[in-house]
Amino acid sequence: MNRNMGRLDRLLRFAIGMSLLGATAAGLIGTWGVIGAVPVLTSLVGICPLYALLHINTCPRKID
Repeated sequence: MNRNMGRLDRLLRFAIGMSLLGATAAGLIGTWGVIGAVPVLTSLVGICPLYALLHINTCPRKID
C-alpha cells in the first residue's frame, strides 16, 4: 500500500490522538479516549485505510 497522508495530516492526527490518550490516562475523559490510538497509528505508518477506500490522497506527489 502506498502512503496516502501528507505531513500536515499526519502531524494533526498524531497531536489529536496523543491528546485523547493523554486525557484518558489522566482520567479527564472516559475509556472511549483510547480511540486516540487509531489516529496515532495511522499517522505513524502514513496510511489511512478510509482514505484508500474513498480515494483520498493528501500526500504530495513526487516530481522526478
